[in-house]
Amino acid sequence: MGGGVVGVTTAYQLLKDGHDVVLLERQDTVARETSWGNAGMIAPGHSFVWSSPRAPWILLKSLFRKDQALRFRFSADPRLYTWSLKFLTECTEAKARRNTLRKHQIAMYSQRVLHEVIAEEPLDYDRNVRGVLYFYRDAAALEAGVAHMQILAEDGQEIRVLDRAQVKELEPALEGDIAGAIYCPTDETGDSHKFTRALAERCIALGGEFHTGTSIAAIDTAGDTISAVRTSYKAFAADAYVMALGSYSPIMARRIGIDLPIYPIKGYSLTIPVGNHRASPTIGTIDETNLVAISRFGDRVRVTATAEFAGYDTSHRPRDFAFMRSVVQQLYPDGADYHRAEMWAGLRPMTPDNLPVLGRKKHRNLWFNTGHGHIGWTMSHGTARITADLIAGRTPAVPVD
Repeated sequence: MGGGVVGVTTAYQLLKDGHDVVLLERQDTVARETSWGNAGMIAPGHSFVWSSPRAPWILLKSLFRKDQALRFRFSADPRLYTWSLKFLTECTEAKARRNTLRKHQIAMYSQRVLHEVIAEEPLDYDRNVRGVLYFYRDAAALEAGVAHMQILAEDGQEIRVLDRAQVKELEPALEGDIAGAIYCPTDETGDSHKFTRALAERCIALGGEFHTGTSIAAIDTAGDTISAVRTSYKAFAADAYVMALGSYSPIMARRIGIDLPIYPIKGYSLTIPVGNHRASPTIGTIDETNLVAISRFGDRVRVTATAEFAGYDTSHRPRDFAFMRSVVQQLYPDGADYHRAEMWAGLRPMTPDNLPVLGRKKHRNLWFNTGHGHIGWTMSHGTARITADLIAGRTPAVPVD
């Protein structure tokens, strides 16, 4: 259930295990929702959880200032407030460190699985393996960032600290007041929408049955089993089921008596043609001061920013993108045709601790692979393999307890 990058990578792993696989997706093609407009970074170096000691203060400031990376909007949805309370309980130093290390473990494993997949399947998705630059505007912020990054460095993440001259050597087009950067040479970028569509075609070639434009109407249960998934035109019965519906997983799960700790957090992105510009980004970068991420996909630049606690609202206006557009134009003044930017907003399926929901709950033949938050593209390959292992009765490489 679900044809985003998580659902399609899971379908692929199950097909490789020899299962017959049917995938259901409500959009006309796969990867049309969260997987379409994300930052495109396979970045274990970006595994830090959002539920940190800094988050409550940032959210509080967002009530009065509109330039905050995390924004909170009051809503009539009571689930926003119950979820937010759970999120706040995770914002201690100890829990943030624990959850970050768990998330990093999944991300590192997932990148290894991705490399195995693309070694076997030559997929074109504008992959860039030059690493990712996490840069800072002043020396104090850089020093604090380096100290913070030691959590991941001690867990096996390769990092290099660069001064301004070294940053310019690596990315000559980057302008602005930059004190230095943390460079993660093993991080990479790529278009997850393009990847997912290419992998879906490979799944179909392997015998997978994909039904797009197919909405799930209900899930039928019989005791502790799922007996069928009913759609708008027929019911599908199977031996095993996987829920990979992203932000919509909790809505469907509630219908069968399961409460998933997932809430949608809206993110914004711009996709900008490079055009004839000669000073475009060549490497993935994150402005750690403004929390704006920039990636290059072939002849396009992807810019992402902002996490807005706003429920299931995906509406957007040009002014929502003004700040992120100003940041990327200042950093890459001759980088792209900024007047031709395509605006998009989508939902990240967030859990309070920023860790995905994996495994079974009350039904013995229903597995969950959902709630991947802001680095779902990074974690998708690993959690797909973990889910296939659980269904096969194998012990996953990453503990799921």
